[in-house]
Amino acid sequence: MNATTTDHRTPDHLVEVVDSHLHLWDPARLDYPWLAQVPSLHRSYLPADLQVATTGLDQTGFRLEAAVFVEAGRTDRHADAEVDWVEQLAAEWPVLRAVVAHAPLERGGGAAAQVAALGRRRLVTGVRRNIQDEAPGFSVCDDFVDGVRLLAANGLCFDLCVRHHQLAEVTLLVARVPQVTFVLDHVGKPPVAAGPTGSWRDDLSRLADLPNVVCKLSGLATESTPGWVGADLLPYLEHALRRFGADRCLFGGDWPVATLATGYRRWLGIVHTACAGLPAAQRRAVFADTARRVYRLSC
Repeated sequence: MNATTTDHRTPDHLVEVVDSHLHLWDPARLDYPWLAQVPSLHRSYLPADLQVATTGLDQTGFRLEAAVFVEAGRTDRHADAEVDWVEQLAAEWPVLRAVVAHAPLERGGGAAAQVAALGRRRLVTGVRRNIQDEAPGFSVCDDFVDGVRLLAANGLCFDLCVRHHQLAEVTLLVARVPQVTFVLDHVGKPPVAAGPTGSWRDDLSRLADLPNVVCKLSGLATESTPGWVGADLLPYLEHALRRFGADRCLFGGDWPVATLATGYRRWLGIVHTACAGLPAAQRRAVFADTARRVYRLSC
């Protein structure tokens, strides 16, 4: 499976997929401290592994056209090396079209040189400074806000990886930096395992009211309980689609983290079900066009 695969059906019968959230890693090359806590993921995950995971994808009606690599939690000192490595992978696997890199935005102006250097990288179109485990107030402190502001001048968007209780706080961040496009990862990680929550719904709605943020339809399976079914996740996807609109939603596979709870094709099918009632142009937006626009892909 690659960009030049010959399909057994005509393209009109396939849903083009631009995966806005792909991780790859190799613990033999870089250091990923968090993997020690997840033994089942503590091995390398490379393009060839995704090719295996998506074997026969076209037979279910989808074709992976492009993917966006999102930083994978390596140590800060390996941040530049991670981008170097992914660029090498992309040279051999043209499906990989963009990189969301790590940058220490909490340094404020002290991160200016690193952000500018990322802006000059061929594949880097965004930055993610993961804040899901940071203390309250982290994302709205002046230094962090100043660091995020650096992205605008360098043509970079910002991926927001937060838990549901942080949505209200990052809404303040998004409002303070209207010149940056924010990409909410994993629908804000609602507490699916705990059941529906009005707090997540209301907080997501308030965030969606700001025009400079889009939402990835990703990561919900790993927030659920063992034995979940698609119907458990549809209300969260449907709420995001209603509040953001299809042109501000984008499919994300969150592979291979998602393998803790789902297969690639199963997750694609669930998102496709959530979009079933949308016009064709809006379905294309969710599965490809929004990601192309946000991450400035030429495919």
